[in-house]
Formats: sequence, structure tokens, C-alpha cells
Amino acid sequence: MADQEPVFQIQRVYLKEASLEQPNSPAILLEQEQPSVDIQLGVEAAPVAEGVFEVCVTATVQTKIKDKTVFLVEAKQAGIFEIRNLPQEQLGQIMGIACPQIVYPYLRGNVADLIQRGGFPPVHLSEINFQAMYEQQQVEAAGAAAGTLPQ
Repeated sequence: MADQEPVFQIQRVYLKEASLEQPNSPAILLEQEQPSVDIQLGVEAAPVAEGVFEVCVTATVQTKIKDKTVFLVEAKQAGIFEIRNLPQEQLGQIMGIACPQIVYPYLRGNVADLIQRGGFPPVHLSEINFQAMYEQQQVEAAGAAAGTLPQ
């Protein structure tokens, strides 16, 4: 029965994708107005092999002055996790909560570093409650399955 013990191991954490665009430089850099900042986050998970999964946390950070982009950063931080011998309902929670919590600090650091290397003050992504985010996604998925949207 020893081979039926639950397994959760981090195999690797890596920066899968990163880009920085400054489409209106250098003129936009002379603007005195404070830019607006829009931050979008996402989580995705996919099987890689039997009992091995890739979990990615993505961030898109866009700053604008009026309707012109100052900079746009898109980054995807990933982790490969070995997850075995867990009930299906726990597997979803592990990949939707525990894995993103492990990967996200790396994403935060890489996004701040990329923005700073682009010549801007770093944008520090705030802490995320992945449990609340996962639960909200479950409510939305249940609503969509029932043919209704949550109010």
C-alpha cells in the first residue's frame, strides 16, 4: 500500500514567457501625467504526463496615459508538479490554490524586475488569495453549467 501514498512534489519552477513593449517611447516618457495601471491575472493547469502537471500563473500589466500605452508587460510563470494518489476534488484544489501560491512569488519578482529593467519604477503585484479566486471560478463555472450567470 506504500505506493498509494499521496504525492505532491515540485519538479521545477520556471519563467515560461515574458515580454515588455513600449510602443510610444520615447515621446510618452516625456509626459508629466501619472499613468493608469491595469493588471490582469490568470491561472491555467494542464497534464504533462501521468501524475505530472504544469501550472501557469499569467500576469498582464498595462500602463496608459490617456489612450496611449506607456508599457505593456506580459509574463507567464510556470511550475511542474508531481501530484499522485489524490481524490479528483482535491486535485482541482491543489492545482487551483496550492500550486499557484508556490509559483506566484516568482512571477511577482520577474514582473517587477522586467518593468524596472525597462526603465520604469517597478510595479509590485499585490498578494493574491488563490483560494478565494478558485472558489469564485467554481461558482462561475457552476453558474455557466446551469445556464445562468451569477448576479
